[in-house]
Amino acid sequence: MEEMNIQCPYCLQAITVLVDTGVYEYTTLIDDCEVCCRPIEISYSVEDGRVSSLSYNSIEGNEF
Repeated sequence: MEEMNIQCPYCLQAITVLVDTGVYEYTTLIDDCEVCCRPIEISYSVEDGRVSSLSYNSIEGNEF
């Protein structure tokens, strides 16, 4: 697991999310903001046990 710092697309607060670095493919998950509790779609890729790309957006589709 790796901690990643992102900004919530709803409340704009800095939050930390945990992503599984044991996967070796493009992965998408839904995690709730720890501040406003709204769902965030998080997509990422892992290479050599580290997150190589990360994107996230609100469920309504505003990509960040």
